[in-house]
Amino acid sequence: MTDTARRTVLLAVAAAPFAALLAPGATARAAGLDTLEIQIRVAGWAADEPRQVGLALTGRLDAPTKDAVRRFQGAHGLRQDGIVDERTREALTALAKPDGSTRHFDWTAFSPDGTFAGGAADEATVREHVRRLMYRLEALRHKVDGREITVTSGFHTHGGAHALGGAADVVIADSTTYAAYRAAQTCGFTELGMYTQSWLHVDILPSAFTWADGVV
Repeated sequence: MTDTARRTVLLAVAAAPFAALLAPGATARAAGLDTLEIQIRVAGWAADEPRQVGLALTGRLDAPTKDAVRRFQGAHGLRQDGIVDERTREALTALAKPDGSTRHFDWTAFSPDGTFAGGAADEATVREHVRRLMYRLEALRHKVDGREITVTSGFHTHGGAHALGGAADVVIADSTTYAAYRAAQTCGFTELGMYTQSWLHVDILPSAFTWADGVV
């Protein structure tokens, strides 16, 4: 095998995971979303029933990713085949706003001035944690029939999970905290606060699942 042919094979192997996630004939450029970004946007669809399971953000196509894509597709009236075709790509793209926030959540919902300096990590890392949290909350919002979700406490510099940007306390309009807790159990949150409070604490960063009231 010549060096040129060998390089061609290696490039094809490296591209295979993402190519398999796309519709036949699609390219990474045409899709506009790489595999990791797709995982970030469907991470809130990690389960279809209350389960302490999350979607690992590996950047690689795997069965849990395809299952999450299928759930997203089913919830949005798309063909449930786990393939990111044109319509699925459009639905995933529509979740984002030009400034990097998401359709129903602004940066200022998590920080009054939309900045994230002074936390427990550098500002870029905190902002990325907030962005990933936004997509979980988009999934939660969809699962509670589009009810408005208000972030009562997002990022702050006082330490704890909120200082990393991956946690928030939320209230869902016309919904009890118990109902919010139940819906959140399918969104891949690794930490959930008590449903007896007037707000629900959610967190995506802990490596181990800690749900205050268990699976209900």
